[in-house]
Amino acid sequence: MDGGDPAIEVSRLTKRYGDNEAVGGVDLSVATGEVLAFLGPNGAGKTTTVEILEGLRTRTSGDVQVLGVDPAEATSAWRERIGVVLQGAKHEGDFTAAEIVTMWSAYYSSPLPTTEVLERVGLSDAAKTRTRRLSGGQKQRLAVALALVGNPELVFLDEPTTGFDPAARREAWKTISGLRSLGVTVLLTTHYMDEADHLADRIVVISHGHIVADGTALELAAQAAMPVRISWDAAELHPSELPDQLRGLLTGEDRSAPVEHSTGLRSETRPELAAHDVGGVVRALLSAADAAGSRLDSLAIRPPTLEDTYLALTGDDS
Repeated sequence: MDGGDPAIEVSRLTKRYGDNEAVGGVDLSVATGEVLAFLGPNGAGKTTTVEILEGLRTRTSGDVQVLGVDPAEATSAWRERIGVVLQGAKHEGDFTAAEIVTMWSAYYSSPLPTTEVLERVGLSDAAKTRTRRLSGGQKQRLAVALALVGNPELVFLDEPTTGFDPAARREAWKTISGLRSLGVTVLLTTHYMDEADHLADRIVVISHGHIVADGTALELAAQAAMPVRISWDAAELHPSELPDQLRGLLTGEDRSAPVEHSTGLRSETRPELAAHDVGGVVRALLSAADAAGSRLDSLAIRPPTLEDTYLALTGDDS
């Protein structure tokens, strides 16, 4: 991120369809060179907001600047400065990867050379391969290549790895990560929490037309007041041996566990505490184990995942 003017600046954005308010006063800023993951459940206003930023949909009210221009008044010169990768992009015709990139370059006044574009997305070895023979990951790389051929400053990625197998997803991640090194600003929408966590500098969550969280994965967990999970093997310390203040933090069925004594053998049961004061709880837990003449060699601490946080923020944690 270069610290200059934001690539995207949105203030009080609204979009209504009759009596239905799809977007209700969104404020959003994306720094130049930043990779931002824009998350939200279906119907949250995510797609509507992104399409307004792309200049594909008009807004009801609010101020929007994308690369210093109002998308509602965008010219062809502005459109050359952005790239868009749509979900499930398809390539018509029986052409090679190089032929398609070359054809698309004709739409731009100052396109990048085809060989350079293919190299950027890792398709140099597949330049002469026809699209029907490309793997799923390679086809998505080609979609990114077409978005990059005009040498854009900003790229919108809409669910770029939906339907991919794990290997193809990892290939696509490498391509997207490469955009950061080129200084390209990226706005990514995805339903894969691990994808957002892996790729994004910052995550914004929208729900019911409003931004409900903005920050890194750790910052979002703090905003949602998500507890850390602390677990251990019950054979080392049974829940019945915990002091009252720790028993109150037990999750699930461990709260009413019957009195049993450790056998010295490892158990399949792992009691779990949900804690915000991790340091204090761990110290109390170790003290309880010491008082019981035991050691917690199996102690494990699991911070909240981005998926945990997302479900809590969007109210979909059932």
